Amino acid sequence: MKKHVFIIDTSAILSGKPISLGEAAMITSPAISEELKPGGRDYRAFQFLLEKGLSIISPSKESLDTIQKTAEETGDKDRLSTADIEILALALDINKEAGKEAVILTDDYSIQNIASTLNIKYQSFSQRGIIKKFNWQYRCPGCRKQFNKSVKICPICGTETRLSRVREK
Repeated sequence: MKKHVFIIDTSAILSGKPISLGEAAMITSPAISEELKPGGRDYRAFQFLLEKGLSIISPSKESLDTIQKTAEETGDKDRLSTADIEILALALDINKEAGKEAVILTDDYSIQNIASTLNIKYQSFSQRGIIKKFNWQYRCPGCRKQFNKSVKICPICGTETRLSRVREK
């Protein structure tokens, strides 16, 4: 049986719920620690997790590239922060290690969408979590042109585009 390594996302810390994983390994990325500024309840919760054994680890460049590519394919690229990308990349790195399996603790739907696409386990912390995977694309509300890549302003009519879910046919 594989040993679970829990990867802590900012949303799990911000939930305010206690994170108690027993003796399980807990890790997070450097970008998560940068999102939590000194002072306040959330920062104290993060410091408590560090005292309880939370490790801060940087993901590999290879895994970061894989996450970027997958996010581009699903349309989640502009919905993910640097911290989100690092969390997902860490999960890929952990899953490559013999005898270990990553479980991301997150309420972030975009992280869950990419994790589901890459068969990475995740657990929602405060919310229900995604029910199915989505793909996203940019669409112009003016002329209705659809773009598979990130396009902020429609080159046809000049209207600001919006990110929308691709409907299944």
